[in-house]
Amino acid sequence: MELPQSIRNAGEPWTDRDLARLEELAAENIPPSVIGLRLGRPEEAIQYKATQAGITLSPDNRPPYGL
Repeated sequence: MELPQSIRNAGEPWTDRDLARLEELAAENIPPSVIGLRLGRPEEAIQYKATQAGITLSPDNRPPYGL
């Protein structure tokens, strides 16, 4: 059974490239839910990894994309 595209990487180890992309998307003020879709990981995994790496994510109630 194939995983949905939105969680295709769930449970997979994070690569340096994944972490760099997370940091890049967070800097662009992309909401965690959208970052999760783009990286193929659950939103909870995005929030956990960001916390571990010291990356600040924008609040869900804040307009995304620097608006």
